[in-house]
Amino acid sequence: MFATRWQPFNDVWSEMGRFYDEMNRAFDRMGYRDRLGRFAPTFPAVDLWQDDDNFHVEAELPGVALEDLEIHVSGENQLSLKGTRKVPEIEEGTWHRRERSYGEFARILSLPQPVDADKVQATIRHGVLTITLPKAAAAKPRRIEVKID
Repeated sequence: MFATRWQPFNDVWSEMGRFYDEMNRAFDRMGYRDRLGRFAPTFPAVDLWQDDDNFHVEAELPGVALEDLEIHVSGENQLSLKGTRKVPEIEEGTWHRRERSYGEFARILSLPQPVDADKVQATIRHGVLTITLPKAAAAKPRRIEVKID
């Protein structure tokens, strides 16, 4: 007779772990909750795309002063955006609605390939920060010529 030990919770715990991981991934994509438990999207919203020679990052930063913004490239493929969006001061009046988020922010983006940190350029226009990160020479695709023998 073939006997196996019955372990009723092994499948349940592995499924719960998988469910936990899936939920974390879903919430990471959507954003996070603020200190009051309200849904707050990740700030700043960023787009990352690439062409043959560069990665391009666009970040929405309305109301962020340049002196309150830090951009770092660390390692070979980590881009860090850090800064503060200050609450606008009103001398007279009363706030009736305050939906925009203020305060310190930090985003770290992992780029798909190494970049040349010495050639990174950043510009800001109409509240949109554009960062151009040239790919490292080793990361660029090379065309291999095939010769007829």
